[in-house]
Amino acid sequence: MYQVVRKLFFTDCQCADDASKAYEELFAKLDTNKDGKVDVTELKAGLEAMGIKTGKGAAQKIVSSGDEDKDDSLDFNEFSNYLKDHEKKLLLTFKSLDKNDDGRIDFTEVQQSLADLGLEISKEVAEKILRSIDADGTMTVDWNEWREHFLFNPATNLQEIIRYWKHTTVLDIGDSLTIPDEFTEEEKTTGLWWKQLTAGGMAGAVSRTGTAPLDRMKVFMQVHSSKSNKITLFSGFKQMLKEGGVMSLWRGNGINVLKIAPETAIKFMAYEQYKKLLASEPGKIQTHERFMAGSLAGATAQTAIYPMEVMKTRLTLRKTGQYSGMFDCAKKILKKEGVKAFYKGYVPNILGIIPYAGIDLAVYESLKNLWLSRYAKDTANPGVLVLLGCGTISSTCGQLASYPLALIRTRMQAQASLEGSEQQPMGRMVKKIVEKEGFFGLYRGILPNFMKVIPAVSISYVVYEYMRSGLGIQK
Repeated sequence: MYQVVRKLFFTDCQCADDASKAYEELFAKLDTNKDGKVDVTELKAGLEAMGIKTGKGAAQKIVSSGDEDKDDSLDFNEFSNYLKDHEKKLLLTFKSLDKNDDGRIDFTEVQQSLADLGLEISKEVAEKILRSIDADGTMTVDWNEWREHFLFNPATNLQEIIRYWKHTTVLDIGDSLTIPDEFTEEEKTTGLWWKQLTAGGMAGAVSRTGTAPLDRMKVFMQVHSSKSNKITLFSGFKQMLKEGGVMSLWRGNGINVLKIAPETAIKFMAYEQYKKLLASEPGKIQTHERFMAGSLAGATAQTAIYPMEVMKTRLTLRKTGQYSGMFDCAKKILKKEGVKAFYKGYVPNILGIIPYAGIDLAVYESLKNLWLSRYAKDTANPGVLVLLGCGTISSTCGQLASYPLALIRTRMQAQASLEGSEQQPMGRMVKKIVEKEGFFGLYRGILPNFMKVIPAVSISYVVYEYMRSGLGIQK
């Protein structure tokens, strides 16, 4: 029977009607009780009867992935939609492995593809991998052999798609609330991950330095701007230049750059641990689990480096001669306000992680899936402009959602340093701002915040690529 299914289903050329007919005939064979649905038991038994080898739990994963109405079985539409979507992902992966575009994968292409992911393997190991897929004994794998081998072994997170669709290392817009990067096991074992993080950290440092004047303007407007004291970009910069000269535009940038390294390291390590704890299946993490792990990792990192956040705000807003540097700032805060001052605004900051990370991830995944479903034909690589565009849009949406909490955090951090300022808890401060200035009072300073996004993304990408080249990271 298996040979019949091979001829029926894995032909060299199938038009849409032929494919649909093949799906119908395969579905009819699997639907043994003829109720119009295929459940896990029928799928498992049917594939075994046809001689199609599947991995452990594959039947359950196929049904779970394609089951749109959540009735624990697949009707014909769900079954065919799953196969079409899965086949498309397999084709993208096949084409990315077929380096010379000859329609076949040989052992050198297997070696090269794994080397791109940071794993060096011998000719013998590459040939062993090929033999496990090769059905006709040619020691090469064509598209039909590839599809036949993997079609009923679900791979929802195909390696090549994950690899191309990273965005958080490339983008640094001054906010540290994004979900951390996903690294492959090969990148972790070969040490490529720390090179990627180093390149991202350097890109972030240069990017933050380049956009520091706009960042300072954002903080300045968050704290000082109101209906009675309207501050425009022009009047704000004029005021800063008059008070402290050109170099005053970079106040607070030193500590803003300094906190990148510890925050990135803590977030990455915490994320790896939270993924292990929360993943329902070892080695694979679903989008909602990734969101939870990322949010918890962000909260852990923010808790550890939060005193630096408070100092950054104080140094950004300082007047000429108020502090001689970071250590003087820390010393004066500790002496005048005590240890608790280093955690002012902590609650709105932690609460801000949830809307930012959640919306950033949701929008990015939606844009990614939209591009893959509509425009991905020969490769899963979307190109630089698509990656930067998706990352910028998702980050901006995340900022819009979490900005009011960021404003409250900044005002609470700055309270004690402002003369005659009343010390207010978060709830009372929100109420007072809305009563006096309306809802949009919670968005003071968002213009310079948005203005810095495109230059920040552009600078960080250029520096990131130079650092990748310098550190010997293969593309």
